[in-house]
Amino acid sequence: MNNPSVYVIIPAFNEQNAVCNVISEIPRSLVSEIVVVNNGSTDNTVEQALSCGATVLDELQKGYGNACLKGIEYLKNKPVSGHDIILFIDADYSDYPAEMPGLIDPILQDHADLVIGSRALGKRQKGSMTPQQIFGNWLATTLLRWFYGVKFTDLGPFRAIRFDKLMGLGMRDRTYGWTVEMQVKAAKQGLRCTEVPVNYRRRIGKSKVSGTVKGTVMAGYKILLTIFRYL
Repeated sequence: MNNPSVYVIIPAFNEQNAVCNVISEIPRSLVSEIVVVNNGSTDNTVEQALSCGATVLDELQKGYGNACLKGIEYLKNKPVSGHDIILFIDADYSDYPAEMPGLIDPILQDHADLVIGSRALGKRQKGSMTPQQIFGNWLATTLLRWFYGVKFTDLGPFRAIRFDKLMGLGMRDRTYGWTVEMQVKAAKQGLRCTEVPVNYRRRIGKSKVSGTVKGTVMAGYKILLTIFRYL
């Protein structure tokens, strides 16, 4: 592989207190551009991200998938090659950006097309994931193994994928099903998938998904729906 570039996409909704922490800890020597997608924030997320040197895009239509799709659309209009790497990480500072090389390396070594940062394999700070999140990840990954024959331990948002493989997936989900859609489609297309352990800490601020009953129920429903939709 000929010196691929790495582009980082960070979906962000009201993360003014966390987004700069994430940006500042990304190993800048490894990446070509950091793209923060502001998903309708009403706080100072945009100003904070700009001040820390990120490119900021606006996606007013709420939804995690919408934000990711906005970032991808932006990169499609840049001179990004098929062998370049797209890395996704959340803006809440729950993941450790310094662990990015571990996710990129299997792709650089041409051992994988998609790398998932697994919180189940790493060390989790107490309280960083709710019991329903842990159970939901177990259930979803068990179903993926049963129905798609692929072994994952997590649906974690901290992940890296080759740009051409990402384009080939035809990602469509606009809300909670984004991460599992990627893994389902990767399995169906026979992509080389692997996981690396990543550590996880309590996020800054309150989760918009697992922090509410409605968000938890909707996310669980959408994840299960996505798994069965592509059978």
